Amino acid sequence: MTLLQDIPVPVIAMVDGVATAAGCQLVASCDVAVATEKSTFATPGVNVGLFCSTPAVAIGRAVPRKVAMEMLLTGSPISAQEALLHGLISRVVPEGRLEEETLAIARRVCRSSRPVVALGKATFYRQMAQGRDAAYATASRVMVENLALPDGQEGIRAFLEKRRPAWSHAAE
Repeated sequence: MTLLQDIPVPVIAMVDGVATAAGCQLVASCDVAVATEKSTFATPGVNVGLFCSTPAVAIGRAVPRKVAMEMLLTGSPISAQEALLHGLISRVVPEGRLEEETLAIARRVCRSSRPVVALGKATFYRQMAQGRDAAYATASRVMVENLALPDGQEGIRAFLEKRRPAWSHAAE
């Protein structure tokens, strides 16, 4: 599960149905999650004598503490709309549009510079684990690193020249 946040490529969950225990943990670990209206999310282990301790790590970081605890202590499922409201997923779509909507997000991400996306993703998770002042220091340092990337320079030039950037996708 930790690999999902450690790899440089964004990971998008596509949920069409029930995501329980490790499935719910997987959704919570992804960078973006799209689900159909009929989807539900639960950590029902407590009901069979096995508390969902490892799913609790990802879920507790994705939703507010009291929502996570209610899910973990009762095992009761939440709807896709509740999951959206609490931040477990990023979008709810009609059943027939799940793949189309998920691929649209993926295509939008793919239009950006790969090194910039990778740097941004890594920095986001790093700063989330830090206190506010350390997070700002990290983010400020990374902004300078980002500006030094070839695609950072290309993005600034394209903006000033009022044109679309032509990404090199070069990390150095």
